[in-house]
Amino acid sequence: MSDEFSGSNAVELATELTIAWLSNPNTRASGEDVPAFLRTMHDAVANLSSGTSEVSTEETVAEYTPAVSVRKSLSSKDHLISLIDGKPYKTLRRHLAGHGLTPDEYRTRYGLKADYPMVAESYSQARRDMAKKIGLGRKPGQRRGEAPAEPAPVAAPRGRRKAATNGDA
Repeated sequence: MSDEFSGSNAVELATELTIAWLSNPNTRASGEDVPAFLRTMHDAVANLSSGTSEVSTEETVAEYTPAVSVRKSLSSKDHLISLIDGKPYKTLRRHLAGHGLTPDEYRTRYGLKADYPMVAESYSQARRDMAKKIGLGRKPGQRRGEAPAEPAPVAAPRGRRKAATNGDA
């Protein structure tokens, strides 16, 4: 494959890509943009033909700086402040999903402890109270304020007994 794109073929392929880019009706390019684009295409084709990419290790391991301090993100019981954008949220799960992160990835990205909350304390308490009010968490048949019933002891299994026989048969 590397002999396919070597030398003049790389130039020809870059030229064809530039022509295709210019023929797109949505592309609005001035005369000064064309040489720069052609150079970019040639470099890209040359990189593909050599099989190596010029991705630096700095780009792969991006350093994320939080928008606010961890202490400030937990300063209110009514909301959590996102370390991504510095905005307050009652729950971070949907916000993180919008950024393509899971809670564990978020904690790892900003060096947070495993018990860093994803839901504001007052919101969590309100949800807990509502769940108790409608009866979630109880076993079927259990009433409010009633302790869970102890399970009844299981009787020994009954089987057929052999009749005692005399040796006089």
